[in-house]
Amino acid sequence: MSKIDPILLSVYARAFKSIADEMSISVQQSTRSPILCEAKDFVTGLYDGEGNMLEQMENLPILAFSLAPVCKYIIDYYDGNINEGDVFFHNDVFSMGNQNNDVAVYKPIFFDGQLVAWSAVKGHQADIGGNVAGGYNPNATEVWQEALRIPPIKVVEGGKLRKDIWNLIFANIRFDIVQHDMKAQMGACVIGERRMLDLIGKYGLESYQDHKQALFEATKKMMQAEIRKVPNGTYTGEGKVFYDGRHKGSEFTIRVKITVEDEKITFDYEDTDAQTDGFVNGTYTSSASATILTFLQMVNPDIPHNQGMVEPIEILIPEGKILNASYPKATTFGNHLCPPNADAIIRALSPVMPNKVTAGWNNLLCSLSTGKDAEKDDTYVDIFFMGMKGGSGAMDGTDGYDHIGMIDASGGVLDQDYEMFEQQTPHTLIKHEYDMDSAGAGRWRGGLGTETIYEIGSDDTQIVTFGDGDFEGSFGLFGGKGGGLNLIKMTYPDGTEVIPNNKDLITGVPKGTVYFQTAGGGGGYGRPGERDREALAREIRDGIISKEKAAELYDYAEG
Repeated sequence: MSKIDPILLSVYARAFKSIADEMSISVQQSTRSPILCEAKDFVTGLYDGEGNMLEQMENLPILAFSLAPVCKYIIDYYDGNINEGDVFFHNDVFSMGNQNNDVAVYKPIFFDGQLVAWSAVKGHQADIGGNVAGGYNPNATEVWQEALRIPPIKVVEGGKLRKDIWNLIFANIRFDIVQHDMKAQMGACVIGERRMLDLIGKYGLESYQDHKQALFEATKKMMQAEIRKVPNGTYTGEGKVFYDGRHKGSEFTIRVKITVEDEKITFDYEDTDAQTDGFVNGTYTSSASATILTFLQMVNPDIPHNQGMVEPIEILIPEGKILNASYPKATTFGNHLCPPNADAIIRALSPVMPNKVTAGWNNLLCSLSTGKDAEKDDTYVDIFFMGMKGGSGAMDGTDGYDHIGMIDASGGVLDQDYEMFEQQTPHTLIKHEYDMDSAGAGRWRGGLGTETIYEIGSDDTQIVTFGDGDFEGSFGLFGGKGGGLNLIKMTYPDGTEVIPNNKDLITGVPKGTVYFQTAGGGGGYGRPGERDREALAREIRDGIISKEKAAELYDYAEG
């Protein structure tokens, strides 16, 4: 065993992060779908020879924390048949995947003939087959109505593309752009491979193996130290899910029991409601990732994200629950169960971690448009990231973020650039602004929501909606007030108004339809009457809050 050098240990940690970051830049610069190159709905990661997380670049962490379980699954699945130059694809939700549209590329890394690491990229693809273009089918009851399932499959073997496998996959996917984006993900994995081989070659294989393990142990101790700050005990919380896409008025409850015992924390979802008959189900991987992400918001942000970080965390989600649906249930909505899961965890831990939790975040209400751009004579797919979420919740000492985009309690997916939105779709953006009076009132106010309008520019457009934000607004904490509801409304050229359900599929939407969306604000923290008066005066001046609402919610009078 080589001697552990604390400076070299830091070099390894920073190098792993830098490599994952370079892979991320490569994906953003080389992909074509706006879901990837604009919104950055993808992640990159490095894993050791056993599939343990070394580091990741978390553009959307709910995807990032789903990469390691699949890596370990591939290692077991191909036991004895993993070779230098191989490349694997995977999206299957029933073999540790998180969502069908999120397709991953894995590349094993060999040094002197030994498997020493993996590079991986997972990204949300513009289409993945199934009944509905774009991958979201609110009418689905089983996985085959949603997507093409890709269990672990070797697409490149020993450096040679398997054309039969490649053609089989992409013959079942509508849009050619997906092939190009998967090639971009493969290219990023090659970058990860090159940089890891350079790193190991510089310091030696023994040094890499020993320092990697030391990094895991140091990170584990950091997480254990954070858990020790939480008083021992058992805490419970709930979050709500509204409408499964099939049964009007249906409602489901996520229930978590959190047990803290010295240096270990357990999240138990045994009392959560059973799976649905619609597409509003999650997978174990997506739900466990959401749990980790939420807890990470309450601990030291400098903890490295590697295997050691997750070892003191136990997550129990029995199969058959809405958070862990059994085969062959539909699960496309699973990633979007992260917010109510986060709500349950926040409510559970807020009494004992009041300075670490936020008030409620605006819930998701999203839409996806697909159709044909007549001017370009080409198809398009767009997830309307601009309007899907409003503000985040406030916390002790800090107002909430205004317009969090698709953060979904899970990371930093970016908003769309206005001009790129109009370049990549036939639509015309009319308005995208902060919505006055949308923030939940409090000593620390919630983040502002948004109001967005665009004109649909293609005939026979298909609109898919999904979310819960029109049923429940964000919640306040410790006397703070909640934020408002979300709304999607479409006005056809003949004046017909359509307000879709929050899980809906609308076809034949005509060109010239005006699409209107509001997204509410985040919840406030602390009693509104304690808010700083000078801050209120500035916000009235800046159009964040009206004089009337300032008087009503904050008992504020000018002068």
